[in-house]
Amino acid sequence: MVRLGLAAVLAFAAVPKLADLRTSQQAVSNYRLFPAAINQLIGVGLPIIELALALLILAGLLTRYAAVVFGLMLVVFIAGIISAWARGLNIDCGCFPGIKADLSADVGARYVGDIARDVGFVAMTVFLAVWPRSALSLDKRFGLDPQRRAELVQAED
Repeated sequence: MVRLGLAAVLAFAAVPKLADLRTSQQAVSNYRLFPAAINQLIGVGLPIIELALALLILAGLLTRYAAVVFGLMLVVFIAGIISAWARGLNIDCGCFPGIKADLSADVGARYVGDIARDVGFVAMTVFLAVWPRSALSLDKRFGLDPQRRAELVQAED
């Protein structure tokens, strides 16, 4: 269930960004962290990476590695939100296009909510990185399941 939940979150974040790359690029630009060329690159590359991770996690292929990459991305997202908050920026995080933040709402409460949500997702990625096994996964089918490989190595010894 964790695997499917994370895949859904990634797909839900990626697909609208891919459909509107200019908005994705603008969301990155709103953080005021990088030059315009880097914002454009991140605005295009991020949804592609999110969708690729969603597909890997959904299929259960390289699950542990995909979960770790997503977890690291979430840590960067949390740092970006904290940075925007610390600098007094009142921006929509741009995490899930189509779900617009109420920019008239309390900024601190909104950012705390965004951070708490992402911390929850980090916990899910840690769970999946530690326990990537799943009955219906390509890792298991192709022998990429780390625990299954360890069992095979022990059986050979």
